Amino acid sequence: MRIALGLEYDGAAFAGWQTQPQGNTVQDALERALAEIAGVPVRVMCAGRTDAGVHAAAQVVHFDAPVARPENAWVRGVNSCLPDSIAVRWSCVVPDDFHARYSALSRSYRYVLYNHAVRPALLHGRVGWFHLPLDIEAMYAGAALLAGEQDFSAFRAAECQARSPVKTLHRAEVLRQDDYIVFDFRASAFLHHMVRNMVGALVYVGKGAHPPEWIAELIAGRDRRLAAPTFSPSGLYLSGVEYDACWQLPMNGRIIAPFDPVAI
Repeated sequence: MRIALGLEYDGAAFAGWQTQPQGNTVQDALERALAEIAGVPVRVMCAGRTDAGVHAAAQVVHFDAPVARPENAWVRGVNSCLPDSIAVRWSCVVPDDFHARYSALSRSYRYVLYNHAVRPALLHGRVGWFHLPLDIEAMYAGAALLAGEQDFSAFRAAECQARSPVKTLHRAEVLRQDDYIVFDFRASAFLHHMVRNMVGALVYVGKGAHPPEWIAELIAGRDRRLAAPTFSPSGLYLSGVEYDACWQLPMNGRIIAPFDPVAI
């Protein structure tokens, strides 16, 4: 029986999603908890791997349950075995051909930036921070140039294992709410560090180091060395995974909106 789970987690204390020998990853913690409920080892597959320090409000995973358990056991039971920074929000039985990664139509990421002269304390690890004033109109214009099918080599980490740097960015939006700037991106798939590198470039535009047109120049140049440094992982959230309605998943394509710094 194949089971899908919806997760949220604070990634600050973890070395990313993917399992590692030291065991300090979200996948390791989840698989240990599932094994407690199942009584045998369980392997999970996720919709999108997140890096160290990156959070998720709407991660989706699937696994093949080796034993029958009440549906609630995969939520309340698993949660009782998880650290407080990870929670299963829902579970459901899915067809055997469902795959958390390959069945996904798109993924959405949100980056939350605290734009203030003084760094935050209560939201440390949960938001990015930039101390200089930022021109939101310039950043909005720059973000518009990222949309569409393009070669994103200029925003690709050197260790990226994707076969092609060409991706279709369906959404690239920037908005300001008081001292917070929120970046929303949606694509079928993302390159390694792509979102954090796009945010870094837009911050350079916002602080006046480059005009918005610089974004188009970076895309055309396809040279990572010419772009801005990779921005902090602290404010990055996997905010939604979209699936076809035929899978009947709860909270399908959930997006955090509107932004509430207390809720996040």
